[in-house]
Amino acid sequence: MKKKLILFTSVVMAYAINNGISSEEIGLRKASLENENKVKLVEANFTSLQPGESTRLERSYENAPPLIPHAIEDLLPITKDNNMCLTCHDKSVAADTGATPLPASHYYDFRHNKTTGNVISDARFNCTQCHVPQSDAKPLVGNSFKPEFKNKQLKNNSNLLDVINEGVK
Repeated sequence: MKKKLILFTSVVMAYAINNGISSEEIGLRKASLENENKVKLVEANFTSLQPGESTRLERSYENAPPLIPHAIEDLLPITKDNNMCLTCHDKSVAADTGATPLPASHYYDFRHNKTTGNVISDARFNCTQCHVPQSDAKPLVGNSFKPEFKNKQLKNNSNLLDVINEGVK
């Protein structure tokens, strides 16, 4: 009985001493998770260059989704019936438009492990779930990451289909 009383008292004291972490301290936004009124939006300006005016950006790391180097306001929303990105970036027209063609991984169905031929995979149809426009946003935390590429070509191209199973038996 004495052990139970000591254990119970210890638990109560530990609970009383623990102030916990307030929701303002969680995450990068430094505002309550229950109230959106105090959330400060990140100051950022996005590129105003139109498609065809911009230059290709180096990937953040090998096989990373590349940043979009041009404005996208007039290209959204992407719907099941309309994806304006494909009018320039589909592999059938990219050479003629001067745009970067979609890589082979966008024409591959990983769920069924087969190519989709000349049709973009349904899983890759919503471009902005992976690709974002370039902005001048300041980092919220420090970052000492230095990307290492196996070769210079991979700074601007993807070889994901070739290396997807690297390290997997």
